[in-house]
Amino acid sequence: MAVLVAGCLTGVAGCGTPDADESGEREARADRAQKVAEAWEGSAAAEAWRTGYHPVEVAVRPPKGGLRGAADERAYQERHFALRGELPAKPQEDGTVRWGGGDSLKRPMPGPAESYQALVAGGGGEGAPLTVTGVERGEMRLATSRGPATVPAWLFRLEGYDAPLRWAAVTPSPLPRSPIARNGGARQVDRVVATSRDGRAVTVVATHGACDDGAVVEALETRGSVVLSGSVKGRKPGNCTKQAIEQRVTVELVRPVGERALLDAHTGQPLPYAGPRGPRAR
Repeated sequence: MAVLVAGCLTGVAGCGTPDADESGEREARADRAQKVAEAWEGSAAAEAWRTGYHPVEVAVRPPKGGLRGAADERAYQERHFALRGELPAKPQEDGTVRWGGGDSLKRPMPGPAESYQALVAGGGGEGAPLTVTGVERGEMRLATSRGPATVPAWLFRLEGYDAPLRWAAVTPSPLPRSPIARNGGARQVDRVVATSRDGRAVTVVATHGACDDGAVVEALETRGSVVLSGSVKGRKPGNCTKQAIEQRVTVELVRPVGERALLDAHTGQPLPYAGPRGPRAR
């Protein structure tokens, strides 16, 4: 199994190292990442990953041509939408995901009203919302764990835009069970929010505490996986309030992520993708 060690691990401010980290902790993280990668190779979880429907990019897209201005971009990122009228309350049905070569898979497809509620769940903001005026059924191309796929989608029409917002309507397959037991401590890498166009950088949401200088994420690359390990830098002495602060961290990779699984070192499971959050596995 060829192992590549990724280089830069950073938050939005630039590339850094865990300056208050002890060498023993770094070695323990590296050992854990190696064990996760080895357990994943050839496992039933890896086979389930290759044969299921698992998007490896965010399954919602703004209108073609982009959003008009910072206010609309902020509303999109905050999932701040308003609905004009009503969406059809269609019963859930199955939708077919199609790959090249004739492979296909049927997965549950929530109706447009349920999908809209998932789109706006937990969202909102103080500025003007993006207004949804209607919906129609369509398709979109999406990168998945099995390569590019054509996926059924709900096309939400937005006031002021000719092109729709696209939402991958089918529910992903359940994330496979980890082939390795969790290790101790809190999970510090929560989800993936973006992958660069060339696939050489992934942005994740990681957590850190109130008495440190931020989150750091390290990557161990193998042929079939990229194992992400979270830690913190600059720990401060003294009493500290117990809280988890979310931070976006961009991880530079040696080679494009491609169809490799992005694994959380703590759980050994693939990390979910979420921007304005798409459908969840059931």
